[in-house]
Amino acid sequence: MRQTSPPLPKPQVPPPLDDAFRPAALVNRDFRARVKKSGGEQPVRFALQQADGSVYHFHTSVFAANSPEAAANELYLERLVKFLLWSRGGWKIYFDGPELLGAKLATHYRDTATGKFDSEIVGERIHDHPIEVVATKNIPAERSQTTPLGRHLGGCRIGFDLGGSDRKAAAVIDGKVVFSEETEWNPYFQPDPQYHFDGIMDSLKKAAAHLPRVDAIGGSAAGVYVNNRVKVASLFRGVPSDVFEKRVKDLFLEIRKQWNGIPFEVVNDGEVTALAASMSLGVNSVLGISLGTSTAGGYVTAEGNITSWLNELAFVPVDYNPAAPRDEWSGDYGCGVQYFSQQAVGRLLVPAGIEASSDLPLPEKLKLVQSLMKQGDARARKIYETIGVYLGYGLAHFADFYDLKHVLILGRVTSGKGGDVILDWAKKVLRTEFPELAEQISFHIPDEKDKRHGQAIAAASLAELKS
Repeated sequence: MRQTSPPLPKPQVPPPLDDAFRPAALVNRDFRARVKKSGGEQPVRFALQQADGSVYHFHTSVFAANSPEAAANELYLERLVKFLLWSRGGWKIYFDGPELLGAKLATHYRDTATGKFDSEIVGERIHDHPIEVVATKNIPAERSQTTPLGRHLGGCRIGFDLGGSDRKAAAVIDGKVVFSEETEWNPYFQPDPQYHFDGIMDSLKKAAAHLPRVDAIGGSAAGVYVNNRVKVASLFRGVPSDVFEKRVKDLFLEIRKQWNGIPFEVVNDGEVTALAASMSLGVNSVLGISLGTSTAGGYVTAEGNITSWLNELAFVPVDYNPAAPRDEWSGDYGCGVQYFSQQAVGRLLVPAGIEASSDLPLPEKLKLVQSLMKQGDARARKIYETIGVYLGYGLAHFADFYDLKHVLILGRVTSGKGGDVILDWAKKVLRTEFPELAEQISFHIPDEKDKRHGQAIAAASLAELKS
């Protein structure tokens, strides 16, 4: 699609280390206001259909075709649909709007590099179909599926979490953690999935050694999992596609077999993050965001259930500046992973004036910043302030797509004093630019005990014991 950008308003609370940041929340708010003021707004309706038949609706408006600002419609819609694809998921996009805009949207997913990436991953890999845009006035009715998740605490259980820089495992007896361990590993670019298999088995066996028996195993990992099968996951990005099909897709079924077929569940780490918050806080309508090696998101509904949504916040656009940093995997600009993860910390070192070798791994760069923060270093503090501003504007953007009452922030980037700074600046953004959201949203950051054990307990609770 032609990258004719709408106006990019400057934030009232600028990130200390990123003057070029142009928040999606402000751009969209400004776009909608100008469309309404134009007096010639054109309604647009979307419906995203998933492989299981779920259908999700979203409505907006754009400039009339004869408006001098109509050229900005294309980019506005493309960024909007990208957010919907990576937050909700789906392969068939029903489009009720100007015919030319629908045709250009279809061309985007067919012909551009970033559009083809979204079509391959969200469409083919996750929903078994390439993305298809259907222009129609007959939008199908909305159908959503929610299911209870976890909260099974009885018995002797193992909970595990697989991240990009470490894997965690815990032994849990009737909801009490009796052992937990964190092990560094480097799964992203390993071409042989035996590396992943051996690492996971090692962690599970160490946890099992602290239990009289193992009744169930539950785990969280970055990626999309359906019935314990791997659909797509960054943890396995280094595995060749043919090997992925032969070995990785059923890797967790293979691991379950090694444990004699006991109840076993693995789900997206963001969902477990949100579940952990719901369980520990006793609340629902929770969006959980983990700022780790990448960005994990999960959502628990007002009823305490999860949806079939993807919640892959690493890929949603949050910065509309075309010169914004690009995601190394999709190649797209302004995506969440560059703002809410260790990658954000790494790229902010230079503008902060902190010297570090370019070869230093991201976890080590984070440790350097955390160490400087403990010493009261103003440069390190500015990194956390900048991420806090990103988060505040990011949450305002997310609020257009999620019913936000509670937001849980966790992950390695939030550890120590830096986490408090991030939250303080996120709240400052909401108070300044979005006061209604500042009143509506309650922030939560787990204490050190919950950081160590909350995720493990929630993961361990995923599998229901057989009666």
